[in-house]
Amino acid sequence: MSGRARLALCAAAATLMASSALLPLVDGPTWLLLSALLVAVQAGVGIAARRIPLSRSLTLLAQLLVTLVLLTLVFARAEALGGLLPGPDAFLRFGALFGQGADDVSHYAIPAPLTDGIRLLLVGGVLLVHLLVDTLAVTFRRAAPAGLPLLALYSVAAGLSDGAADWLWFLVAAAGYLMLLLAEGRERLAQWGRVFGGAPRAGAPAGGVTAPARTGRRIGAVALGVALVVPLALPTLHGGLLGRAGSGVGAGNGRGGTISAVNPLVSLRDSLNVDDDRQVLSLRPSSGEVPDMYVRIVSLDDFDGTDWKPSQRRIAAVPGVFPAPEGLSDDVRRTTLRTVITAADWYAQDWLPMPYPPSGVRIDGNWRYEPVGMTLVGDHGQTTRGEIYQVTSLELQPTAKQLADAPKPPAALEREYTRVPSRLPDVVARTAEEVTSGARNHYEEAVRLQDWFSVDGGFRYDTEVQVGRGADAIANFLKKKEGFCVHFSFAMAAMARTLGIPARVAVGFAPGTPQGDGSVSVSLRDAHAWPELYFQGVGWTRFEPTPTRGTTPAYTQQDTPSSARPDQELPSRGASREPSAAATGSESCAAQDKSGACADPSAAVAAPGGGGGPSGGLWAALIALGALALVALPLSPMLWRTRVRARRLDGHSPDPARRTLAAWRELTDSAWDHGVIPDDSLTPRGSAARIVRLGQLDGEAGAAVHRVAAALEQVLYAPEPRPAPGLAQDVRRVIAGLAAPVGRGTRLRALFAPRSARRVLWSAQEGWASLRARAAALRPVRGEA
Repeated sequence: MSGRARLALCAAAATLMASSALLPLVDGPTWLLLSALLVAVQAGVGIAARRIPLSRSLTLLAQLLVTLVLLTLVFARAEALGGLLPGPDAFLRFGALFGQGADDVSHYAIPAPLTDGIRLLLVGGVLLVHLLVDTLAVTFRRAAPAGLPLLALYSVAAGLSDGAADWLWFLVAAAGYLMLLLAEGRERLAQWGRVFGGAPRAGAPAGGVTAPARTGRRIGAVALGVALVVPLALPTLHGGLLGRAGSGVGAGNGRGGTISAVNPLVSLRDSLNVDDDRQVLSLRPSSGEVPDMYVRIVSLDDFDGTDWKPSQRRIAAVPGVFPAPEGLSDDVRRTTLRTVITAADWYAQDWLPMPYPPSGVRIDGNWRYEPVGMTLVGDHGQTTRGEIYQVTSLELQPTAKQLADAPKPPAALEREYTRVPSRLPDVVARTAEEVTSGARNHYEEAVRLQDWFSVDGGFRYDTEVQVGRGADAIANFLKKKEGFCVHFSFAMAAMARTLGIPARVAVGFAPGTPQGDGSVSVSLRDAHAWPELYFQGVGWTRFEPTPTRGTTPAYTQQDTPSSARPDQELPSRGASREPSAAATGSESCAAQDKSGACADPSAAVAAPGGGGGPSGGLWAALIALGALALVALPLSPMLWRTRVRARRLDGHSPDPARRTLAAWRELTDSAWDHGVIPDDSLTPRGSAARIVRLGQLDGEAGAAVHRVAAALEQVLYAPEPRPAPGLAQDVRRVIAGLAAPVGRGTRLRALFAPRSARRVLWSAQEGWASLRARAAALRPVRGEA
């Protein structure tokens, strides 16, 4: 095996070893086995191209084309031309899978299910990294820079994993890189021979390790040690595409499982500030009336002083009839509602949006029930994309007296939902006491907090405000008095807890816009977050502290006015209404529904499966350009040769010498295309005889070669060159004669992959060398004044 072939195999192995760091992120290793097979083919194409040999550019182009065909066979075979070549439909399929993969990555927890979209991202990413590594280390013989794409691949895995065995995957990736460096060193030493090895030391075994090899291994060991130690002193990277919160909802066993602590707030601000507001849900109440219905996705009840997120909960099969909401007594007036909900085809959310509290749901698919939050969560990749389902829910109508007279909640519930971390700034509790001073019960305290945020406190709704991050975010919000729904709901819930009121945050959608057909359209800008406070006998009760958003509950109003719909244009500096990274600090999170870090309720609501891209016309133009480039690239050598041949034989040059030289160059290049390699050491007459012999030319074609050669000699050696008529026709006779005795494969190669096309690369290299020489000449000589 040659040194370069061995180096190519090491490059493939190093890529796969670095890729193994991605294994913990996805459920199942089948994608890595597929990647290994495709990487082997990609590496084999590179080895074959370098043995031909092809130029570096052509080698890279061959690997790119083969990679595209491989991806087409695996992911878009049904849309391919003849089941093999990618066409416009195949590129559309790739785009759809890429969008689906990006959406799935932002929603699933580790380990994520191996959806088609995620598989394309993984396999395509590994192939791209291997192509870069192979090009740098083997084609250009620069193994050291090849560590950059390997490092990028490992960094993606390390940034997303939970850190349990990061050191192990790092060792595997580092070992692959060191193996690549040693393979390159071995090849270079093999080219140098043993010049630098020196005489073996006394007692050293024959064929022992030479000094350069020992030095290289020592350097590698030191580099590995530094790479292992330095990361310990650097801050940890959190977040990422999948987040680092743990297991999430996972695949489950069909009967139980857990839902992990995830923050469902994914950059609400982005959804609220979208220029193109799109419908997410369509609600159709069976009663014909259009109530001011909030649609809830999930509740956040775990507060660590920085973020609110759902606690880890057990999940179970979806019951036929849901149990009664916790704490709800028979004395509270209620109305049963049935609502048919249709989710947009682009909206892929793992939590099922439902009015609260639900008492039953009719839906197909893999859904699981979380009883504490009374939510449904998708399992085995189930999402809301295009779902149509019916929810039976209760519209509760408690009175102010019932809330004011609410007895003390159960001790366990009160302990869990009034827990406040010690790092919460004292100003939060102090402000809560000042605002609620004089209140006689928890209900009055809650109403005063709501009114202070929404009316009396001078707060302003603003989706572009910056309140910082960390434990001081709520304190900054209370000081600046600017924010949007996440800030208001998080702050009120935290303040309520400091007063001993059980509190959590709900994420979902505010009431949508009634339509003429009796339905309600819920859009991206309806994404919202609001606090829920617990009152024994009523249960979890909605409050609305965000000014100009949502509707104020009737049980919190003194005169019980009809809750008017807010002015949609009222928000200052940007109508945005989705939960964002966290009022407690995170202003953007990575969407993760089931993941474990930050999934946005509104993002849950607004997690597009394919939104916000170019318009259809632009996509069509891009696809058309891509298809044109795909066709033009393989045909470019043929097109170039056709153009060059026409220019050489057009006979329009007034200089007979130029016409003759062009005809001779076309004759020798055509012979080269058919396998007769030029020999510039021969005279024109000797070259002509060689072309006739090797090209098996007889009769007219052989005579035509000698006529062109004689014309060239006359131009080169005669005092006054004379025009030679009929040279173009002679060259065409020679081309036809060269094609006659050879096989179909040689003729096709001469047409579509002519060898003489290498002159383009040679010309480019000469031009680049000339440019560098001119640039060097312009530089001032060191020491000159």
